[in-house]
Amino acid sequence: MAELNPAQDLLDTSSCQDSKNCAIVLLNMGGPNSLFEVKMFLQNMFSDPYILPIKSDFLRKIIGSFIVNRRLEESQNNYQKIGGKSPLIAHTFALCEKLKQLNPKYYYTYAMRYTPPFASTIAEELKQKNIEEIVLFSMYPHFSHTTTTSSVQDFLNALKTHHFAPKIRIVKHYYMQESYNNVVLNRILESLNNEDPKEFHLIFSAHSLPQKNIAQGDPYQKEILANVKILKSMLSQKGVEFASIKVAYQSKIGPIKWLEPNLQDILPHYAEKKILICPISFTMDNSETDFELSYQYRLESQRYSIKDYRVAKCPNDSQDFAACILELSQNAESLCETNLS
Repeated sequence: MAELNPAQDLLDTSSCQDSKNCAIVLLNMGGPNSLFEVKMFLQNMFSDPYILPIKSDFLRKIIGSFIVNRRLEESQNNYQKIGGKSPLIAHTFALCEKLKQLNPKYYYTYAMRYTPPFASTIAEELKQKNIEEIVLFSMYPHFSHTTTTSSVQDFLNALKTHHFAPKIRIVKHYYMQESYNNVVLNRILESLNNEDPKEFHLIFSAHSLPQKNIAQGDPYQKEILANVKILKSMLSQKGVEFASIKVAYQSKIGPIKWLEPNLQDILPHYAEKKILICPISFTMDNSETDFELSYQYRLESQRYSIKDYRVAKCPNDSQDFAACILELSQNAESLCETNLS
């Protein structure tokens, strides 16, 4: 499979003008809007060659269908426990509204990879609005081909399909940006609720990836660890000291080797202790945070006699995150790449 190499005529590193002719498009994987969309979500995910890297489209379809059929009922049950749908779409819509309030000079929208609204629909909409410049803002703070490349390439393909060639700039990751890390720290402090951090063990939980992806050069794990190092330093500067700080990974599936340690495996080590989990790889609460972290693992924490189990909220539609997006979008030239790799 070829690496993402956006067409040069679709890219421009000039600054986005303060104009309604400039759009900021938030890119994310999406989530089911109802239990009926769970199957669509899974089918589209496991049809993605960046998720299931099998060269043969036919073979990928067969294996993807097998995975979907095995996971469908369980996934629907999981979504049922958090209201019958993913919270991600509502959070993203609310964030666009917040952005509009902060700076109405831009047009804000979002495109999802596996559920509506799809990139093709948004590309057509922006073409009809005569948008001249687009900032593609990855809602994944850390770069990975499985997420960032997949979403950006999908949107660029949609532009080509609609014969639409606006100027494009890309905010591909921002884990290193102080303004973003202040947003993460604010969510951690809110979860502490003025209690003594020394009584809590802080666990940064990131969505896992197969180890083979990292071996093949995906920078995701390096960026996660670099982000944690930055956040540790910022916490220290603010005088916030936890009993311990650890990185773990969640959401592994299948028998292959994934990034370790797995969060579920280390929970028993915190018996009779207080823990605070920060979902570091997510900017929007979703099934991995609302179900896996806040529901499933909370129940397990009770089995292990964990005294206090807390999960920090994702940035979602917070005012500080909206301001951060505007700052990073307006200064996207320094983050823009003509090749995502």
